Amino acid sequence: MRRTIFTEDHDAYRATVREYLAREVRPHYERWEEQRLVDRTAWQAAGRAGVIGLAVPEQYGGSGETDYRYRCVVAEEFANAGATSLGAGLGTQDDITIPYISDLGTDEQKQRWLPGMASGELIGAIAMTEPGTGSDLQSIATTAVRDGDGWILNGQKTFITNGIHADLVIVAARTDPDAGARGFSLLVVERGMDGFTRGRKLHKVGLAGQDTAELSFVDVRVPAANLLGTEGRGLAHLMERLPRERLSIAVGALAGARAAYEWTRGYVFERTAFGKPVGDFQNTRFVLAELLTEIDVTQTYVDNAVEALNAGELTPVEAAQAKWWASELQKRVVDRCVQLHGGYGYMTEYPIARAFVDSRIQTIYGGTTEIMKEIVGREIARTSA
Repeated sequence: MRRTIFTEDHDAYRATVREYLAREVRPHYERWEEQRLVDRTAWQAAGRAGVIGLAVPEQYGGSGETDYRYRCVVAEEFANAGATSLGAGLGTQDDITIPYISDLGTDEQKQRWLPGMASGELIGAIAMTEPGTGSDLQSIATTAVRDGDGWILNGQKTFITNGIHADLVIVAARTDPDAGARGFSLLVVERGMDGFTRGRKLHKVGLAGQDTAELSFVDVRVPAANLLGTEGRGLAHLMERLPRERLSIAVGALAGARAAYEWTRGYVFERTAFGKPVGDFQNTRFVLAELLTEIDVTQTYVDNAVEALNAGELTPVEAAQAKWWASELQKRVVDRCVQLHGGYGYMTEYPIARAFVDSRIQTIYGGTTEIMKEIVGREIARTSA
């Protein structure tokens, strides 16, 4: 189905992203996957090319372009290139850490952090998940106690995207143990602060080159100037921004599903069996027809959600629907595409094999499918009462 979401400006930007991938990513990607870490130079090159930080206001070193369709272009091109490890890291920067600082930061904080984040010199992370907590944010055990003109931070975080490279980490901490949901705040911890250490770089099933880490905070003194947003509203700040994060996962998941479909469509008409292309067998045609239909139908919903985000109208329920459906779709599509590749689909030199392991996390992070369904179901119950 013909998409109408993009303009000529978006198409021109797509060429810029493709050039960046061809010059700065493709020649090095295999090495990054093998060493299980993307070089920081890729971030700096992304900054020079305008592939990250596009939404950073001009006075802080960015282009001030908040149209989310440009982020969709980036997600689609990274999926086509199979560069998901780097794409996940850049997505955290553009869809989570930069918006938090742009939306909640003081002018001094923006001046201090945003220029470097837009240029790729500063890499950001957000630390919510803990060893004993996942989607249940109210169970966060990390604490920050006020001490004079600062905070003393103690706790552990895990599964932190960009955790090894991060120059600044937005940490969700309990600042008032007696205030319930209003007892959490966001503190920005910077590289080099005493007591802030990084544990092991976690060895994941997929996304090998993307750095995911355990972080430890032992009596870290965080200046009062590093409080992000309003004290006691940390949980609210997180909830307010989860729709964008979840939509970003949906966009990436759908882009990954379409890339897997296109690789497979090309493969089955090149590969022969029993004297004819695999694509000429009825089962193959039926599978391709099913996958393309599911992808195109989902694309319409996700594109509408993107336009709703641009208009400031995307609801948490709509984002949850997009996230769980698109990520589960990606999982189904990639699995069936591996099957159509036969034995070669299990070989890592084929992009579909890497997509198989890289995509598995999509239904887990950003809120599991089960949590997304609970959000949708709770709204159904509320409006039916």
